[in-house]
Amino acid sequence: MIKTLTILLILLILAAWIAASAILSVQNAVPVSLTFLNFHSIQLPVGLVLASSTCVGIITVALLQPLWSLAGAGQDSSVADDEDDFFTDD
Repeated sequence: MIKTLTILLILLILAAWIAASAILSVQNAVPVSLTFLNFHSIQLPVGLVLASSTCVGIITVALLQPLWSLAGAGQDSSVADDEDDFFTDD
């Protein structure tokens, strides 16, 4: 039940993101030029910039996620130990 609701919530967020970027892209069809430090890109439509930025972000998180799990592997995340500390009898 929880897994179904989680998937539904993820899909709703994704659909809202796609709809918002589509509306923003249509309303701002003027080409833009990106500037980073002293480098300038060619003029690209806003929709293309949004889509490419989103793809780069998704790929970056997908590549970094295994590193986050490796960093947390050395920590003991046992829930049973935490529960023993939480429920104490005086």
